[in-house]
Order: sequence, then C-alpha cells, then structure tokens
Amino acid sequence: MTSRRAGSKNAKMRMPHHRMAQAREGQVGWVLGALERVLRPLVRLALSFGIKHPQLEGVLRDVLLDEARRAWLAQGTEPNISQLSVTTGLNRKAVTSKVREEEVPLPQTEMSAEARTLTLWLQMLADDPALRALPITAADEGAPSFESVARRASRGNVHHRAILDELVRLNMATERDGVAKLAAQGFVPATDLKGMLSFLGDNARDHLSASVSNTVGGKPPLLERSVFASGISLEECERIHRLARERWDGLHDEMAREMRQAYESADKTDSARIRVGIYAYFEDAAGELDSAKIASASRPDPKP
Repeated sequence: MTSRRAGSKNAKMRMPHHRMAQAREGQVGWVLGALERVLRPLVRLALSFGIKHPQLEGVLRDVLLDEARRAWLAQGTEPNISQLSVTTGLNRKAVTSKVREEEVPLPQTEMSAEARTLTLWLQMLADDPALRALPITAADEGAPSFESVARRASRGNVHHRAILDELVRLNMATERDGVAKLAAQGFVPATDLKGMLSFLGDNARDHLSASVSNTVGGKPPLLERSVFASGISLEECERIHRLARERWDGLHDEMAREMRQAYESADKTDSARIRVGIYAYFEDAAGELDSAKIASASRPDPKP
C-alpha cells in the first residue's frame, strides 16, 4: 500500500491522458461505425451504376478538402496547404493536385422553378379542385392561368413556356388545346434519373446535416426523430407505410403553404433555406443479419 501511494502522484498525472486516449479511441470507433451504416446505401447506389473505388476516392478527397477549408474559414482563417494536409490526413501532393473535373452538376432541388410551380399549383388545387386544368394564358389578367402560376412561383425569372415544357417532359402535366392539366400528386421526377439523383442528394444531405448538427452540438436542436419496430410482418410494414403517406399528405400541404407565404414575403437579401421531410423504409431484416455475419467473418480475429 505504501509503495503504491509513493508513486501515486505521477500515476494520477498520467491517468487522465491514458483515459482521454481510450475515450478518444472509443469515439473514433463509434463515428466509424455510424459512417459505415450511412455509407452502405451510398455504396449500393455507386455499385449499381458501375462506379469504382478510384472515383469514390476522388469524391471523398474533394469533400474532405472542401469541408476542412470550410472549418478553417469558420474560425476566421484561410488555410494553407500544410493546415489542410494536417486536418484531412492527405499528403501535400494530394492537396496541391486537387483538380475538379468538368462535369454537369446536379440541379439544386430548392432552386427548381418547376418544383415551385407544381407545389403552388397543388396548393391551389387543394382549395379549388376545378383548378386541376388551367388555360396556359388567360385573356383576363386576373383570371387563373398556368402563366400566372408559373410567374408567381418563379418570381418571373423563368418563362412559363419553359416550365410547362419541363413538367410535360416529366409526365407531371399534360398540354392540349391551350390547356395545361395537372397529372402528379407531388414533384417526384420518377422518369428523370438526374432529377431523382438531385432529390436523393439534397434530401439525404439535409437529413444527415440535421443529425450531425444535433450530435456535435453548438446549435439549438433540430427536429430529427423516428419511430421504428422490428420482428413484424412485411404486410404490417406496408400498412404502416401507407398510413405514413396519408398523414404526410396533410402535413405537406400545410408546410408548403407556410413556405410559400414566407417566400413571397421575403426580402431580396434573405438567403436562408429550410427543408422539412419524412421518410419510411422497411425490408426483411434477415438480409441485414446475413450481411453482419459476412462482415464479422471477414474481420481478422483480434490479437491475444
């Protein structure tokens, strides 16, 4: 007892560092575990389109550097190559050779004049079912027309003809004899791969951004909740899914109306954005268990 106490002062000085290192190791493991779960469906998407490791690695490198620079700028510092290298773990050569290839960018869904127009049209339809069909232009300036809806939704920045052509292309509206008719329940461009990928990227990004913000703290908590169950039948999953869709329809209309009012009353200098969404996912979890077994079997046994 006496000899142990004699060295206790130095031991106490070392213990906090040791515990901090252990805690840090544990946190890194937790973060990597979360990243693995998040990345799994994204890797599934990549593989389904034939995307290979070098392409994924390039995306990860670019995002690492962009986010590292953003983090430094938030602290009031324009980072140099060494700082970016230390922050990301990339060597200086990789940092200096970062060059984005020319590519056709995905459109930002919240900037889409087509989405805004269709959303406003759906709101008007909820109040008056007769507005499902609208004259493309109206002789009376005060009468409802597709032109007036498109002008209001896009603030006159996009010609109504271009918006209608895009909605018709996406099978969300039809045009005949000078009349446009609504043919969709919401702006989901299921027949347009580029549009679907835009929504995938934007919706998943903002959902994850809310989760990350709530996890790392520093801001008031954002709404990010779910309810879940396991060990039930696929038929029950489908029934609950239908219920969620039905309830979402009412909330969607209310949220869209509030956002429309906020958009129309906004000052030209306002730049904030908001996205409110809902999701449901179900599957036979037996596949998940099999994947976990395969992953476990592929990991080497820990050293004794």
